Amino acid sequence: MTKLKNVVVLDKKALLEIANGEKKFDNRLNNTGRPVNKKSARQARLAKQAHYANVNDKFVKGNQFKIGSSVYKYSAGKNNELGCIVDSIGLHQCNVDYIGRTKVKCYSFTLGKKVNVELNLKTLQFVK
Repeated sequence: MTKLKNVVVLDKKALLEIANGEKKFDNRLNNTGRPVNKKSARQARLAKQAHYANVNDKFVKGNQFKIGSSVYKYSAGKNNELGCIVDSIGLHQCNVDYIGRTKVKCYSFTLGKKVNVELNLKTLQFVK
C-alpha cells in the first residue's frame, strides 16, 4: 500500500456542494481569470502609490532617515498634532508644518529669521 501526498478527504455534504456548483474547491473564487500585466500603466501607478504610502508610513512612525551624513527622525506631537524633527541624540532641529503624501514642510528659526525647509519623501534614505 502506498501513501499518497496532498490527498483531500471530502465528506458527503462537501461532495454534494461541489457537484451542485455551490462550492469551488480549488480557490477559483479569488481568480479573476485574467493574468495581471505587471508592466501596464495601471499596475505601475498602483506600485508607485504603494511605495509612496510605505515611505510616508515610515516617516510618520518615526523611522530614522539620513540627510547627508546626519541621521534624523520625526517625533510626533501630542494628541495627533504635528511634531518636530529631532537628530539622533534627540535634539530639536525644526518644527513640522505639513505632512503630505510625498513632501514634508518644516521651519526653524535661525538668528531671528524663519527658515523654511522642505523634505521630499521620495528621495529620503531611511536607515535600516
